[in-house]
Amino acid sequence: MQALNTLSTPEEKLAALCKKYADLLEESRNVQKQMKILQKKQAQIVKEKVHLQSEHSKAILARSKLESLCRELQRHNKTLKEENVQQAREEEERRKEATAHFQITLNEIQAQLEQHDIHNARLRQENIELGEKLKKLIEQYSMREEHIDKVFKHKEVQQQLVDVKLHQTSQLIKEADEKHQREREFLLKEATESRHKYEQMRQQEVQLKQQLSLYMDKFEEFQTTMAKSNELFTTFRQEMEKVFAYF
Repeated sequence: MQALNTLSTPEEKLAALCKKYADLLEESRNVQKQMKILQKKQAQIVKEKVHLQSEHSKAILARSKLESLCRELQRHNKTLKEENVQQAREEEERRKEATAHFQITLNEIQAQLEQHDIHNARLRQENIELGEKLKKLIEQYSMREEHIDKVFKHKEVQQQLVDVKLHQTSQLIKEADEKHQREREFLLKEATESRHKYEQMRQQEVQLKQQLSLYMDKFEEFQTTMAKSNELFTTFRQEMEKVFAYF
């Protein structure tokens, strides 16, 4: 209102109101563009979140497979141990039988037992190494799972921040629309009042012109009457002079 009061003519006021309306419209468009950018960013984060969930599921499945493999290896070691014990018992029985019946072949049986012991020791060492490798793989997958959990939580925080920004942007758009609607109604009201005042001024101007024309007509009539009066007065004076001159 203070800015409008500084303007002198209704046309300038109307032009200022139109400019203000255009500025508000441009501001609303900029806010709409920003909202679209945030919506695209939100869609990208959701896509990444789905991808991370898929990776997390794959890691859980791989861990389950590794655990199953580890259990299978333990069962295999147990079975192998039982077989080795059984085989050792059988070998011991054969050794005793061979010692009792065939003393000549004792050295051969002892050599076979040593070979079996070496083979069993090698198998036990291989099982230990394989167990260590599986343990390391499980630790690596556990670390990867923790990393994926951290990234997933980070993406969730980003999602929450985007949701907050989107809500704030929506609120700003809503407030801007309400402000725009109020100012638009105010501008329309001001424009209507300005047009009404302009029409009143035009009507007053027409009335003043009509009065001026009426006054001009009356003034011309007055001048005509005065001219006639002057002529009568001049004639009367001349007649009086003639009368005085006669006396």
